[in-house]
Amino acid sequence: MAKPSILSVDDDQEVRRAVERDLRRHFSESYRVLSAGSGAEALDLLGRVVLRGEEVALILSDQRMPEMTGVEFLGQAVKITPAAKRVLLTAYADTDAAIRAINEVHLDHYLMKPWHPPEERLYPLLDDLLGDWHASALAATEGVRVLGHRWSADSHRVRDFLTRNQIPHRWLDVEHEEGRLLLAAAGLETTDRLPVLVFPDGSTLVDPTNSDIAERVGLRTRAELPFYDLVIVGGGPAGLAAAVYGASEGLRTVLVEREASGGQAGQSSRIENYLGFPSGLSGADLARRAIAQAERLGAELLSAQEVTAVEANGPARVVRLADGTELGCHALLIATGVSYRRLSAEGMDRLAGRGVYYGAALGEGSAFRDQPVFIVGAANSAGQAALHLAETADVTIVCRGDSIARSMSQYLVERIESHERITVRMGAQIVEAHGDTHLEGVTIEEGGERTHHDASGLFVFIGAEPHTEWLGRLVARSERGFVLSGADVARGGTGNAPPWPLARDPYLLETNVPGIFVAGDVRDQSIKRVASAVGEGAMAVAFIHQYLREL
Repeated sequence: MAKPSILSVDDDQEVRRAVERDLRRHFSESYRVLSAGSGAEALDLLGRVVLRGEEVALILSDQRMPEMTGVEFLGQAVKITPAAKRVLLTAYADTDAAIRAINEVHLDHYLMKPWHPPEERLYPLLDDLLGDWHASALAATEGVRVLGHRWSADSHRVRDFLTRNQIPHRWLDVEHEEGRLLLAAAGLETTDRLPVLVFPDGSTLVDPTNSDIAERVGLRTRAELPFYDLVIVGGGPAGLAAAVYGASEGLRTVLVEREASGGQAGQSSRIENYLGFPSGLSGADLARRAIAQAERLGAELLSAQEVTAVEANGPARVVRLADGTELGCHALLIATGVSYRRLSAEGMDRLAGRGVYYGAALGEGSAFRDQPVFIVGAANSAGQAALHLAETADVTIVCRGDSIARSMSQYLVERIESHERITVRMGAQIVEAHGDTHLEGVTIEEGGERTHHDASGLFVFIGAEPHTEWLGRLVARSERGFVLSGADVARGGTGNAPPWPLARDPYLLETNVPGIFVAGDVRDQSIKRVASAVGEGAMAVAFIHQYLREL
């Protein structure tokens, strides 16, 4: 198989040679390095590469070219190779053009000249982008093949698990010829037990649980030690940040996640207001980077493992897992996040996973090309999903309030209002979902009147329900189930849970049980933003160090 290509474009022959030299020095082992002297030449070269069935991983273009600017060239290049990462080389005076290009041509990064030394200013950036590209390319070409039915809830569960854990896979519908042929080749003549996973070595898993899949694809599901300095429950941004800081500061750290690291943020198609990423990044990319960082620093990350109970055993804190094993620790961090609240409209529960989805369900997005899709909710997660789905589908946002601007960031509001494939219905709500085997339509109530609309997909982003049932009566929670901490514990708002037992006040993120901390969306009165969750995860480790010194 031919190597994927990296293409550099610059009309200045001397600069072009310098860029090509630096790219070859670092990337020639894994990529073909190509160059062109103009936008027109580069477009012709891209067309020939694509016609040969080869892939383009990254395009690095100068902005100041006389016949066609870099932004104009990239705008045309994206139509030929939409998956390629796009980087603009700019002078200081071109910064405004580069920033506009982020929205106009989905620019992945802009790099100011000069880029020397490349070991510091060029290679780390491109390595990062190529890592993102490679993760996406693998999913489309290699890995597990998933045989299932589009409108099967179990098939959706498996696809969602694989997608969120970034396990390369291909989806094959058994209603189509390729899926039926593969099912027969696997010796499975019936579709009664779906989905079926077919691995590269020819082995299969029939109607597997998430734990079965995790074991088979090599995810870590069992801890190496019986006792740790820090156990983190939940692998969203708060939990991952705590794993990075805990491991980097010498704590024996293990993180336990029941579904997929990244949490709700990991399902986001695009996070554009996270500090340090001017072009934004997907939730999957953020999760992948954080996982790699935590593991590199020595943290253990357990997948498809659910914590079912917690105990305080003297100075030790003990969590019990669903498989019956127990993990002890000096300090415990609760970072289980929240899930979207169920919509109570008629037909919703029956059609869940069959056209009705809670959260982004990114693995399903490609199935709705040129079909009507509805989104319920008006927060950032709903806006990001709307823009992602509107790349191929016709999207209607249903909002009970009178303005999406009340709860959605302004940059999302502006893009939604100007998008020709997105309609927003204010003061409206879904009152019924229709369909026998899958979603076929919805009834919307608006201004006291009900209207029926055809619908192929319905994505729900409303409310927040914390995952705290496993805490029992040990850890104090609010009436809505969010974990109390810091001053709220000191004021005595503990309900049925034990009161604060020490002479000192609890630390800011400490619960009513010394040594048990909380961070992220599951904490009562938290700020529901990725950056604040990351900050709380890091802060929690600082307080945990103070607690451990007391021991």
